[in-house]
Order: sequence, then C-alpha cells, then structure tokens
Amino acid sequence: MMKTVRRTMVGVCAIAIAMAGCAKKEASAPVSGDSAASSAANADFPATLMRQLLDAKPGDVIELPEGKFSFDRSLSLAVDGVTIRGKGMDKTILSFKDQVAGAEGLLVTADDFTAEDFAIEDTKGDGLKVNEGENIVIRRVRVEWTGGPKTENGAYGLYPVQSENVLLEGNVVIASSDAGVYVGQSRNVVVRGNRAEWNVAGIEIENTFDADVYDNIATNNTGGVLVFNMPDLSQPGARTRVFRNKITDNNTKNFGVPGTAVANIPAGSGVVINSNDHVEIFDNDITGNKTANIIIASVFSTDLSKDGMSDEFDPYPEAIYVAGNRMGGGGKDPDGLEFQALKVAMFGLTGALPDVVWDGYVDPAKTVDGKLPDELRICVENDGAEVLNLDGPNGNKAPRLV
Repeated sequence: MMKTVRRTMVGVCAIAIAMAGCAKKEASAPVSGDSAASSAANADFPATLMRQLLDAKPGDVIELPEGKFSFDRSLSLAVDGVTIRGKGMDKTILSFKDQVAGAEGLLVTADDFTAEDFAIEDTKGDGLKVNEGENIVIRRVRVEWTGGPKTENGAYGLYPVQSENVLLEGNVVIASSDAGVYVGQSRNVVVRGNRAEWNVAGIEIENTFDADVYDNIATNNTGGVLVFNMPDLSQPGARTRVFRNKITDNNTKNFGVPGTAVANIPAGSGVVINSNDHVEIFDNDITGNKTANIIIASVFSTDLSKDGMSDEFDPYPEAIYVAGNRMGGGGKDPDGLEFQALKVAMFGLTGALPDVVWDGYVDPAKTVDGKLPDELRICVENDGAEVLNLDGPNGNKAPRLV
C-alpha cells in the first residue's frame, strides 16, 4: 500500500626500478604519520558509515569523505529525513567489488531521503534501491559496473519502486544488466539531466503515473528510454512525457538475463512504449537507433502474455502522441532475423525501417467502425516520420505503412 504524502518533495604509486649491475638497493621511505592516519581512517570508514546509518535520526546529514572505500556487504537506511552527501561522483566512491552479502549497494526504506554527490560501483545486485519512499531526491550519483556491460552485473542502477514524489537529477548510470535509471510502481516522478549509457535499458518508467523524463542523455544502451506497463504488478501506469532528451545510437547487444522483460528488447531501440497509455514523445533528438527510433507495442508482441494476465490489466498502448522530434538514421540494421527480412522485403537492401514501428494491436472492444476514437489513437505528427504497422494481430502477414 502507498503511504499518505506528508510533505512536498521538494602515490599514484609509480615505482621506477633502475637496475645497473649490482646497484645498491635503497631502503623504502617510511610512511608519514599523516599518510598512515589517512590509510587507517579509510579502512575504518565502512564500519563508521554502517554505524551512522543505523544510528541516524531525522534531519541528519551524513557526510561522506573523499576517497574510495570498499564494502563487503549491503548498506541500509530505515530512518526518515536523512541526507547522504559525498564530495562528488568521481571523488567519493563506495566500491562493492568484494561484496559477499546483501542484494544491493544501498537499500533505503524511508521517506524524505536525499542522496547526492557520490558513486556506487560494482554491486552484486542493484546499486541504490528505494522501496516505498515519499519525497525522494537522488542527484549527482553515479552507479557503475566498471567491467563494462555483462549479464552478471546488477540489474538496476538507481531503483525507486512503489514510491511517491521522486526526483532523479544529474545522475550517471553505466552497465546495468536491466535498467540504468528505473522508476517502477510509483507516482509523481521527475527524471531529468541524467546520463544512461551501456545499460540494457537506459531509462525505464514502469507501471508509474505522472512521470516527466527530460533533458537526459541515453546512448549506447540496448534500448534508450522505455515506458512500460507490466501485468500482475500492484498498479498500472499512465501519463508519461518524454521530451528534450538525446536518445542516440542505442545499439549495444542485449545482455539482459534471459527470461526478464528487457531481455526481449531489440538492440537498436530508441524509445519503446509497451502497453502504456497517454504517453507524449516530443522535442527529442532520436537518431541512429538501428532497429527503430520509436517502437510502440502491446504485451501480445512479447513473451509476457503467455502466462496470462488479470482481467484488470489493459494490454493495449493507447493515446500515444509523437510530435516535433528530430529523428533520422534509424532502422538501417535491425536486430533479429524477422526485422531484417522485413526491412529487405519492404525497403530493400539499402533501405531502412521507418522511424516509428507499431505492432498494430488495438482493443476491439473500444473500436467504432473498425477504428479507435481519436482520443485513444496513436497520433504521429512528426515531420517526415512514417509509421510501419506490423499487422501483429494477423501474425504479421501484411505489414504496411500507415
């Protein structure tokens, strides 16, 4: 159950050894008192931070020093009204490379939480997860798996779920095996000024009401920006606006865990809308995504429908508006044999799939004379953008431009 909102969210170690015959070996210089003290402080800091999180009180600001600190187990915070602040996403680094316990880097189950100006690296699972929080601010936080894209990486970088009044701003997420910046089953969300790169999904809004996604960079992911409704979750979602983003060259081979929803995302997907309603995509640069710059689909085009859906779930994408985007260079080398064959059959070896690809599913119960009412249609008013209807309900037998 969602909680009631109470407040507004507001040395170099460079060692040169010269060997000339049997030159005399010099003794190492002693470690200075300051260096020894600093080394000891760094070693003690993980335990100190764990105590600070356990002993925190509302209103506390936990200051993280500059340096790289190693943790072998998850951190957690369960106290409202706490801020965690570092010295910068490249200056304060919490490394979980040697993690042996816990499913996240930092798990927060609290309201009025702010995280800013630090990095979380190489977690076993998710980077920073917030569960059932209100008034959540995460800004200028970097989450990265430093070995690059791998299926073994943690699933989510920044992961607020079942939360309300969420701001994700100025963050960087690299190499998540599911979604870099993810917001799920939440309400009243702003995702702005972030950079998502080398993830399976760069930015994902899932089963969430009223999200604005703008001024972000999503590049080199498998899919740039995803707006999904998934069956059998605690709430559906609707009313997402995606604008003023740079969603370019998202062509990384899918390295998601088999069986997960994102494992089916074709490499080369710019924006993907699946079974979500009232989605606006406008004033973006969406270019160079080799399968399609925009894909609009129902769960019927995925494996998600095979296990059945509740009667309450609406599987059809409706009231989708695409306008004023700068698109081009997409669809030239689509992922998967079916898309490749379709491209050649319809547009030739040197052609490309159109900017917008739609699977063609509509809710027959809502049609009038075979068409959806205007307010539920997929409306593309984007200069030069064509829409390819894949004719999914008929087994893709007669794909056509519409």
